[in-house]
Amino acid sequence: MPKPVVLITGASQGIGAEIAMTFAREISGVRLALVARNEKNLAKVAKACGAKGATAGTFGCDVSDETAVAAMKAAVLQRFKRIDVLINNAGKFEPTDFLTMAVADFDRLINANLRSLFLVSRAFAPAMVERGGGHIFNMSSIAGQQAYPQGAGYCAAKFGVTGLSKVMRTELKDKGVRVTTVYPGATVSPSWDGSGFDPKLMMPTRDVARAFFDIYRLSKRTVVEDIVLRPQGGDF
Repeated sequence: MPKPVVLITGASQGIGAEIAMTFAREISGVRLALVARNEKNLAKVAKACGAKGATAGTFGCDVSDETAVAAMKAAVLQRFKRIDVLINNAGKFEPTDFLTMAVADFDRLINANLRSLFLVSRAFAPAMVERGGGHIFNMSSIAGQQAYPQGAGYCAAKFGVTGLSKVMRTELKDKGVRVTTVYPGATVSPSWDGSGFDPKLMMPTRDVARAFFDIYRLSKRTVVEDIVLRPQGGDF
């Protein structure tokens, strides 16, 4: 059987890069479509995955841009022909106060975290439906379940991810496509740089990435619809 093709957005760093490495370690010869804006970092991740035996292609793309996503889709399908697993990991975090937040800042967070997920999913889900199989992972956050101060844009976007994921699951579950929403709490990653949180109180990136792989490898008769990951002893 051909090795699965796994497309990961936001794959140039943090959780996305670690997800790529996890699949590369666990599935010999896995084919990876690595997507992000930072092509230099993408190349480094692809090289590291290749050293583990994966076939990794890099695709520079702003996944919040409709035209860019269409071009990325064409390039990915030209290279790999199909996508078996789609991991919508791309996103952006910025603390912002509701009373002072600029419209442009709000739009930027909605675009990076929610619009991007919609565009990429709409690009690849139809072919999964046509084949009668596939797995889509949507990266939400604890911020998609509970509100917190300075979360005006980020919480709104991640609550949107929660809602959109539920719709996708409802519409795709009888078409053979699994949809999983992942809600991680504080994780050691560039998103938390400068936050002031002690990394020792945060989850390691590898643990979060491992959850994606372990859910993926379940029987196709089973779907993990939602999974919440929190630091032990923490509520953030």
